[in-house]
Amino acid sequence: MNLIEPKDNAGLKTFEGIPSEDGYYFPAEWAPHEACWLSWPHNRDTWPGKMDKIWTAYLEFVKLLSLSEKVFINVNSLEMAKKAHSMIFAHGAEMDQVFFYLHPTNDAWCRDHGPSFLINQNPSKEKIIVNWGYNAWGGKYPPFDLDNEIPKKVATHLDLKIAQAGIIMEGGSVDFNGEGALITSESCLLNPNRNPDLSKPEIEQKLKNYYGVEEVLWVKDGIVGDDTDGHIDDTVRFVNPSTVITMVEANTSDENHSILKENREILEQLTVRSHSLEIVDIQMPEPLYYDGQQLPASYANFYISNEHVITPIFNSKHDEQALSILQECFPDRKVVGIDSTHLVWGLGSFHCLSQQQPV
Repeated sequence: MNLIEPKDNAGLKTFEGIPSEDGYYFPAEWAPHEACWLSWPHNRDTWPGKMDKIWTAYLEFVKLLSLSEKVFINVNSLEMAKKAHSMIFAHGAEMDQVFFYLHPTNDAWCRDHGPSFLINQNPSKEKIIVNWGYNAWGGKYPPFDLDNEIPKKVATHLDLKIAQAGIIMEGGSVDFNGEGALITSESCLLNPNRNPDLSKPEIEQKLKNYYGVEEVLWVKDGIVGDDTDGHIDDTVRFVNPSTVITMVEANTSDENHSILKENREILEQLTVRSHSLEIVDIQMPEPLYYDGQQLPASYANFYISNEHVITPIFNSKHDEQALSILQECFPDRKVVGIDSTHLVWGLGSFHCLSQQQPV
């Protein structure tokens, strides 16, 4: 078993200055990865009554990741690492690609609490990590103290400098084209439960400074059932520097219809480097409920690995069409659907669970 012992945070190195001014930026997800970071699921409150049913999807996700990039998994203990290793091995993953880090977490959502890696326009400069603050989506699910420490632990282990951004930010709230543009939602980043003392222009400046972007694009809201206040990775995603997919809902009686229609109308007015966005529509799956609650089931919550686009599907009549559209968007990768019906009871899917480490 590839088990990595933790290092003392006393050796943490701080990046001085503004990352963007030194040529640093957050690459697009389709840029080459060295690894994918995950945090092993263990919080039964996240999937009440269903945690035992998430493993088929989760282990298939890990297996697919291991085929083309390393998989770095945060675990709380040696016992958890042994159990995880046994489950992943039994599912047929490439075990020489899977590594376990004794970095305790509160929950599994590594997109939001994991390390945000920046690379430099000068390839001779090593990566840095941005330490955004994390408060579990506006303080909804305490405790989150262990999750908030993960970027520092990863930076210490990799001996990378860490930039202290000084504001609350979640990886699922932003998406990147890799050429200077970022897209996000007002309902999330302007929510007073994140950074109540910052104005929209001030938040934009933080994004530009610490993600290395030049343009910040805004849509309005997120889908029904999304407890993050509207993460962009359930609604709009870049698939190349000038093209986004956007979720749409054709059923006018569905609450998501008006939300997604407004977002799409906004997208039609947005530009990247003075050029209009290309927009590709993907129909939402039928509403998915569990225990009386509508779940944020969305095909947009895919993860782009080095060889695959790993996409949640939901036993919906729209699954095949969604996968076909995404395959057209990613001709150089194989689009694979994994049944996320049980997994999404945790109110997230594959993109929410993962954070890429670029080459």
